[in-house]
Amino acid sequence: MEIEPIGFLRTCFGEKFAVPRQPGLCPSAWGSLEFIPKYRSAEAVRGLTGFSHVWLVFGFHKTAGKGWHPTVRPPRLGGNDRVGVFASRSTYRPNGLGLSLVRLDGIGMERGDGMDPPVLHFSGVDLVDGTPVYDVKPYLPYAEALPDAAEGYAAAPLERVEVKLDESAESDFSMLDERSRRVILEVLALDPRPAASPKEDGKVHGATLCGRNVRFRFECGTCWISSVGDSQ
Repeated sequence: MEIEPIGFLRTCFGEKFAVPRQPGLCPSAWGSLEFIPKYRSAEAVRGLTGFSHVWLVFGFHKTAGKGWHPTVRPPRLGGNDRVGVFASRSTYRPNGLGLSLVRLDGIGMERGDGMDPPVLHFSGVDLVDGTPVYDVKPYLPYAEALPDAAEGYAAAPLERVEVKLDESAESDFSMLDERSRRVILEVLALDPRPAASPKEDGKVHGATLCGRNVRFRFECGTCWISSVGDSQ
């Protein structure tokens, strides 16, 4: 079977680093699906507005061509213990496909005359800008919400850290729109540093978030934003 993208995502994550490891962890994170010409049909999304969430079938394009591994090291196990690739959501998979559940915020039709291509707007995304999407499917709570499902090694609740601003970053941060500020705070509270790498206090990291180069460091369990500059 040959598949092709139906469109590509534009998201607030300009690079792989700092993208949340699961959908919904950063509720303010936004994304928009722009269809390629052959799928730009208002008829193709008829009825979709009645659903609050959708599944996105996408491709791990940032790791395409790097092959797959039979075992991987999930961040939830500290990045050291190994499990089988099919017991994980690793990007290094035989076919490089991923599945993400996101909130459908709306369908944009700017002119409203049926001539504009539809654009799907999402929140809670966990995908980097430019991600190819292969399919969209509505989420069905009656069939897919399973409160008694076992969570395996991922059962422990996620810990979030406190995020604070250095005085030098306060002015630039305050000039951002409200949603961009929320995205940055929510992402950094998840501690985006690689699980398997030594977590050194004082080491400065950088991430491209909402079109900004956000630099931050950790000290005694608190994340400090040191600067919010223009993206390079």
